[in-house]
Amino acid sequence: MTADDSFGRLDDDDYPAYTMGRAAEMLGTTQGFLRAIGDARLITPLRSAGGHRRYSRYQLRIAARARELVDQGTPIEAACRIVILEDQLEEAQRINAEYRHAAEPEDATTTG
Repeated sequence: MTADDSFGRLDDDDYPAYTMGRAAEMLGTTQGFLRAIGDARLITPLRSAGGHRRYSRYQLRIAARARELVDQGTPIEAACRIVILEDQLEEAQRINAEYRHAAEPEDATTTG
């Protein structure tokens, strides 16, 4: 992999760029919290060649939402389930919007 390839990945939301320590620091939480949401299967960090957990920006956004719910008093297991359902709903809405867009006439203003 060249340096240019590595820089291109900086814009990739799914690239596992952050160590567990850095991820916890960015989220203002503990490494134990990240382990707990991993155990609850909210996120599954990738592993480095040495076996260390690596997190992507997308995973950090998901973890931040879970932390927000936990900070509001929601048990961690329930917070993880809520975040999963929110993510599924967002995906379903995106797909529905694509279907609606595909079903629209090409250009309704040129008919008639």
